[in-house]
Amino acid sequence: MIDKKFKIANKKFKSRLIVGTGKYKSFNECAKAIKSSGAEIVTVAVRRVNISNKNKARLMDYIDPKKITYLPNTAGCFTAEDAIRTLRLAREIGGWKLVKLEVLGDKKNLFPEMIETLRSTELLTKEGFQVMVYCNDDPLMAKRLESAGAVAIMPLAAPIGSGLGIQNKVNIKIIRKQTKLPLIIDAGLGQASDASIAMELGCDGVLINTAIAKAKNPIQMAEAMKLAVISGRKSFLSGRISPNLLGSASTTNKGII
Repeated sequence: MIDKKFKIANKKFKSRLIVGTGKYKSFNECAKAIKSSGAEIVTVAVRRVNISNKNKARLMDYIDPKKITYLPNTAGCFTAEDAIRTLRLAREIGGWKLVKLEVLGDKKNLFPEMIETLRSTELLTKEGFQVMVYCNDDPLMAKRLESAGAVAIMPLAAPIGSGLGIQNKVNIKIIRKQTKLPLIIDAGLGQASDASIAMELGCDGVLINTAIAKAKNPIQMAEAMKLAVISGRKSFLSGRISPNLLGSASTTNKGII
């Protein structure tokens, strides 16, 4: 298999790792981790991260939006109205049209509220936004989001920040098989092997925040995630051997003494 370019809404990227900008000890640590990760896209929680008040430390002072693609997201929104209002604000502040939609259903588990998510996707698409959508791992809903105009499907691996890794490989495989959109695992990864597994399932990329930001050494973990994504992608493209319950000798019996 020949690798294809990682492309979202007609924009090409070399790195398949997207990194969040929240939960770090400081903007400086965040910037160092992102550099170590090699990521070209970072998510920005418009409601939580300062990107406009010049009198306080701004994310832009540490991460240049001319060099790194900012992906405004609607973290903390629980209704379609809040999410749409937040992204309109992001467009007004920075002119951003490529956005990540996240409409949560409850404050405890942070699962996506899919009815509101679908409605938001339809409305935002009509307004000209290019919507990357955080969703559950339901293949039927993923298909509906694609029909609604989403530019990327971003199912959770496990609850946000849980670090549990991919809990439903079967559904991820089904979504991969049925969609032509970029498929990006979003939420729940905990270690480098989780990122590799996501890529080996055929995902186009992964989005990681907590697993890097809350690691004992975020800069080193960021590099580990970078290498894991590369390794997992190469493994997927190489074509794994078929699983077999029986053993198979590494050498043939031909010429055996």
